[in-house]
Amino acid sequence: MAAIGGTQGGGMTLGNRLAIWRAGFGKPASGFVSQPEPRSIGLYARGKQLVAGNFLFAGHLVEAPGQSIWDIAPPDPTFAAEVHGFGWLDDLAAVSDAPARKRAQEWTYGWIAATPQGTGAGWTPDLTGRRLIRWINHAPFLLVGRPQADSAAYFTSATRQVRYLARAWTKAQPGLPRFEALTGLIVAGLALEGMQSLTRPALAAMAQDCRQEIDAGGGIPTRNPEDLLEVFTLLNWARLALTEAEAAIPAEIPAAMERMAPTLRALRHADGGLARFHGGGRGLEGRLDTALAMSGVRGAPGPGLAMGFARLASGRTTVIVDCAPPPGGRAGQSAHASTLGFELTSGRRPLIVNCGSGTPFGAEWRRAGRATASHSTLALEGFSSSRFGRGTQDILTDRASILGVTQAQDNAGLHVSAAHGGWSVTHGLTHGRVLSLDIAGRRLTGTDLLEARTPAENRVLAPLLAKGAGIPFAVRLHLHPDVDAQLDMGGTAVSMALKSGEIWVFRHDGRCELTLQSSVYLEKGRLQPRATKQIVLSGLVTVLQTRIGWTLAKAQDTPLAIRDLDREDLPVPV
Repeated sequence: MAAIGGTQGGGMTLGNRLAIWRAGFGKPASGFVSQPEPRSIGLYARGKQLVAGNFLFAGHLVEAPGQSIWDIAPPDPTFAAEVHGFGWLDDLAAVSDAPARKRAQEWTYGWIAATPQGTGAGWTPDLTGRRLIRWINHAPFLLVGRPQADSAAYFTSATRQVRYLARAWTKAQPGLPRFEALTGLIVAGLALEGMQSLTRPALAAMAQDCRQEIDAGGGIPTRNPEDLLEVFTLLNWARLALTEAEAAIPAEIPAAMERMAPTLRALRHADGGLARFHGGGRGLEGRLDTALAMSGVRGAPGPGLAMGFARLASGRTTVIVDCAPPPGGRAGQSAHASTLGFELTSGRRPLIVNCGSGTPFGAEWRRAGRATASHSTLALEGFSSSRFGRGTQDILTDRASILGVTQAQDNAGLHVSAAHGGWSVTHGLTHGRVLSLDIAGRRLTGTDLLEARTPAENRVLAPLLAKGAGIPFAVRLHLHPDVDAQLDMGGTAVSMALKSGEIWVFRHDGRCELTLQSSVYLEKGRLQPRATKQIVLSGLVTVLQTRIGWTLAKAQDTPLAIRDLDREDLPVPV
């Protein structure tokens, strides 16, 4: 069982081993306080792949028909982490037939048999919390038809994990990892007989983290929309577990959810997916809507920014713009240099996107995905708007500062204007961007401005311009892979056809060179980056102020509303 003894367990600290050892003492739970109910959502197609022996985790596909999930040597630690987190139980439960149940039970009891003393991989607070949530959610699925010895082994292992978390949750990193550890402890502790007292410190810690990690606007330090959804979902599960146990719910939990729900709605595109920024993906299909509905929180997006993002929504079109600096410090390990980048979705079809997180595809793709050129904004050639400092590989230490954000609405539509100083020191340039979405959601007008705004910037820019070569820049708009794009009107425009039948046309003011170039779409769950295209407006800064104007509009003969039923989603892409 290579994965059981894989890389995760090899670096376990003495304190962690001691916490696991101590968790083995005491009488194990013998049953549930009440019958658990499944809450986590799985993907039917992915469950069928697992049954067939196709193991797709962390961007790696291992084809091993007839083998146990524990017989697979994990290609890297992230693969092992996903396997030991037991998220795959959601997918097998979504299938819920006899072969799926057989594998779910065999793999679960195989893990228990291989870790009788809490040894091996997967013993970190966040993974243990994630695993326990699935074990409790799908307990009937795991226990039905099993002999008494297996049931006893299940409860013994679950009890050990709860007691381990009661000691080890403090070692989890603040943010999503700690919320996973605390939620697992609360959900399992309330469900298992005799474990309720262990949840009290966890509830106090969760209340404190709700105050410290979720700000007044309902945002989190990472500014990752998908992380925000995961934290919101975990709080929802903890609240429901407390309600069913008729236990007191700390006021901080529902208060945090009241703040978070409007922010999540602001970050929701017209197709129901999340904006993809700072390492986050679109979220599992239906996860966002289910979480919001289950929470019962009705708050709509308010005025102003949501977690640093501006939302323009009219008709069937949504535009979400990053109007804040990338997160720094511990929250910035996956931050992207995406300041003033935007995404646009029309109805059920994404049109303008960011390349996304390259983490599943290796270190080089991870680094490339974080660059400004991988986002739909303006970038100076060879210079991201935020950059790594000397000796740092994960944190953007030289972060673009926001110089002002203005949002407005009038009879013509919705408008956002913002500027950042990411190139102020290096080139003496400020980047300003104005985006306006008309009231019908049919036309997005953009203006990008590069200028020296201050005497200090002028002193930096003037010598660079005096060299005579100019400073190269490009405005990039990355297209979703499903968009069929081609140069049109003698190379002065780009026409884009969506699968819904809509036609969008990109035009510009003629001051730059327009090209249609190759790009990539980095999507979680894929084995390889998806090929796509990007609209590129290239030019040179040769004066103190450079203005670039462009429009993105539906073709005049595109109907106001289109019946778009044939979406052909691939929830488990390979």
